[in-house]
Amino acid sequence: MATDRQKIETALNKGNGVLRLVPCWVPRSFCIPGKRLKLHPNDYYAFGGHRGGIDERWFASTTKADNGPETLPDEGLSYIEAGNGVPAKVLLKDAIELCGNELLGPEVMKKFGGWVMYSKFFDNQEPLPFHVHQTDERAADVGRKGKPEAYYFPKQLNNHGGWFPYTFFGLHPKTAKEDIRRCLTSWDQGDNGILDLSRAYRLRPGTGWDVPPGVLHAPGSLLTYEPQRASDVFAMFQSLVWEVYTPKELLFKDVPKERRDDLDYLVSILDWELNVDPYFYENRFMAPKPVKPVEEMRAEGYEESWIVYKSEWFSAKELTVLPGRTAVIRDDGPYGAIVIQGKGKLGALDIESPAMIRFGQMTQDEVFVTANAAKAGVKLTNASDADPLVLLKHFGPRPQQLAPAAGGR
Repeated sequence: MATDRQKIETALNKGNGVLRLVPCWVPRSFCIPGKRLKLHPNDYYAFGGHRGGIDERWFASTTKADNGPETLPDEGLSYIEAGNGVPAKVLLKDAIELCGNELLGPEVMKKFGGWVMYSKFFDNQEPLPFHVHQTDERAADVGRKGKPEAYYFPKQLNNHGGWFPYTFFGLHPKTAKEDIRRCLTSWDQGDNGILDLSRAYRLRPGTGWDVPPGVLHAPGSLLTYEPQRASDVFAMFQSLVWEVYTPKELLFKDVPKERRDDLDYLVSILDWELNVDPYFYENRFMAPKPVKPVEEMRAEGYEESWIVYKSEWFSAKELTVLPGRTAVIRDDGPYGAIVIQGKGKLGALDIESPAMIRFGQMTQDEVFVTANAAKAGVKLTNASDADPLVLLKHFGPRPQQLAPAAGGR
């Protein structure tokens, strides 16, 4: 039997430094699937009804999902497809532990110790409760890392807007900490009224938002592409969503047991200045930014834009290869990618966006591009003369990060 290292080397050789990844599905017991993940209609409850519906697909993940006591040992973890016509796979997490320098490059391994981000599609039919992801300081209280994240709403996957395509972000500038304490003490009295302290923003496909840790938010019902730091911490602050009760245990999920009755501690989970920022929209909204002049890119057969660019922990691009064209794309570090429209080739691998996926089925829509392959340049060919080939690309932090305004990556 081949060792994991042999499997990784086989996969690297087969893809010339590009690895094919296996679809990674995650259920959530408190969500209603929006059914835009391209799963077969019979498969949205493949984990069992008691686990809830599948409303997330994780990409390039070395982070285990935190879904309670019935979480599977590999839930949320991405696998590399390492076979040659024969089912064989190895966890991306294990591959980086064994061959991190080859996959991520020695500089990334030295500074960050591994792949410290992942991305996902979040696909919910209704809004989520108003909640927050802890900062590093508060997450450390339970031995975890803080969680910044970002949102982008791909047009190709938002054929409907769900039940509430608006997201509440932050707090009104005049909100006082006592207002939050009052909401938390009213948890068991029905609606604790915390959304009265916030404002909702209409979600627009083709745009996105930056969500630093410590910022309250109640995500709306568009399918969302979410690059984020490799962590799964949160605290729910809203007691009732559309007449559905939020168990108080979800407020305390990542709170030390001895601090659960400490209202001052619970309020300290929030980054207060970010929440009451009167220029929240100006500072957190993200419109796409072309990586260089559009006409110059089109002449070379593609268009590419930064879609996530305000976090030090991750970034993302949307790449479109024009119909019938080929382009060589270079990046200065490793990345994961998901194909959301069209078909063609990425390096030596065939790629395509499937119309429908059975649970457990292998696809050709997700890859991981290693550092050397990214820097050398990946050749992408659009096999269609009519349909664009579109990918979303998620990057981790870099030893020397460049902002888009300074020339991109």
